[in-house]
Amino acid sequence: MAVKPIRLFGDPVLRTPAEPVKDFDKELRQLVKDLTDTMIDAPGAGLAAPQLGVGLRVFTYYVDDRLGHVVNPTLDLSDEQETDDEGCLSLPGLAFPTPRSLGVVAKGFNMHGEPITLEGTHLLARCVQHETDHLDGIIFIDRMDAEQRKAAMKAIREAEWFGEPAPVVKESPHRTLGKAI
Repeated sequence: MAVKPIRLFGDPVLRTPAEPVKDFDKELRQLVKDLTDTMIDAPGAGLAAPQLGVGLRVFTYYVDDRLGHVVNPTLDLSDEQETDDEGCLSLPGLAFPTPRSLGVVAKGFNMHGEPITLEGTHLLARCVQHETDHLDGIIFIDRMDAEQRKAAMKAIREAEWFGEPAPVVKESPHRTLGKAI
């Protein structure tokens, strides 16, 4: 099991757009495993690579007994919207009503570089949009109107985990050959 620490709100990596995956290699497969193990252990419905401090466009999901991942996703969203409570593993214990498209078609790749299409509505659609937002440096509270966002920020500042120091990142003594993983 490869459970990693999840970055919390306030960590700059969560506001930094992730880079497209170019190498579908052993390191990417390990990242997908780490994301999956960490997401299930948390437990959560989804987890994006930036939440583990990795600036690559990949996320995992586990919704309605559907477990999977998407690399380099692009989304086609339905026009119909719904607002429902949404939480985030990077804002533990908090959930707020957040508007999202009711349906989504996500296209991307699996960890082996094979093209995939993922279609979903309701919770799966919400999860895919939420995780793709993470890849763009967007946090779900950014989707709220100003009044709701102000209330959410108040709750965040009052959370016991808020203001915790960012995790210490150790540099590998091994050559990484310019790869982010």
